[in-house]
Amino acid sequence: MQSRILGRTGQPIPVVGLGTWRVFDIPDAEQPAADAVVAAAFEGGARFVDTSPMYGRAEAILGAAVAPRREQAIVATKVWAAWPHDGRRHFDTQLGFFGGRVDLLQVHNLVSWREHLPWMERERDEGRVRWLGATHYQASAFGELEQVMRSGRIDAVQVPCNPLEREAERRILPLAADLGLGVIAMRPFAEGGLLRRPFPEELRAAGLSGWPEALLRWCLSDERVTVAIPATGSARHAAANVAAGADPHLDPGIRRLVERHLG
Repeated sequence: MQSRILGRTGQPIPVVGLGTWRVFDIPDAEQPAADAVVAAAFEGGARFVDTSPMYGRAEAILGAAVAPRREQAIVATKVWAAWPHDGRRHFDTQLGFFGGRVDLLQVHNLVSWREHLPWMERERDEGRVRWLGATHYQASAFGELEQVMRSGRIDAVQVPCNPLEREAERRILPLAADLGLGVIAMRPFAEGGLLRRPFPEELRAAGLSGWPEALLRWCLSDERVTVAIPATGSARHAAANVAAGADPHLDPGIRRLVERHLG
C-alpha cells in the first residue's frame, strides 16, 4: 500500500509527510537546516507538508525550503484569524510564500469557520486553492468538527492520531470514511512524549526499529488515515520517518502490542 486519496477529488500521495509545528519557527540564519529537512523528506518520497500562521515563522521558512520542488509539493497551511478580513489578508501573504497557490487551506482549530469558509470557497473556485479542510486538536471540539464535515464544504480534516489519543479513531475517522474525506494525522508521536519511553525488546523482536517507526506504522495501518505529518527539525529523522511509510501496514497483533506497551 503506497498511497491513499486526499479528499473526494484528490490525488494519490505518499503516506508520510512533514509537519512544522515548533521546529520551523527559526531565524533566517537557520534556513539551511530547514532546507536540509525538506530535501531529505522529498528525497525519501514525501510530498505533503503542513504549516500554519500559528507556528511563528514556519510558513516563510517552509516556503523558502519547498520552493525548488514546489511543483512536486502538496502544501497545506491554515487560516488562523478571528475575522475574515484578517484571514484573507494573510492568505495573500501565503500565496507569496508558496508560489501563488495553496493546495490545502484549512481552518485552524475551527476558529470562525462559518465566517471563513465563504471566502475560502471563492479562492478554491478561482484556482488559488485546491482543497479545503478543518482541524482541531481537542476531542472536546469533535462535535463541532463533525458538523463541518457533514456540511459538504470541506475535503479533509486534521486530527491527533496516536495510541494515547483515540477519540478521533472512534468518531472522526469513521465519519471521514463515510463522507470520502481525507484525514491528516497530526501528533503521531504525541508531540514527542512517546519517543522518550524505553523501546521494548518485544517490539524490536517483531522487526520494529524504534518508537518513530512503530508509531507511524501504527497510525498508518488504519486505512482511513491519508497521511501522517510528524514534525522534525532533523534531516536524518525526516528521512527515517518517510522510510517508515514505505510499508506501513502492521499485523493487528503487533498493533495491539504497540498499544499495550503505551497503555
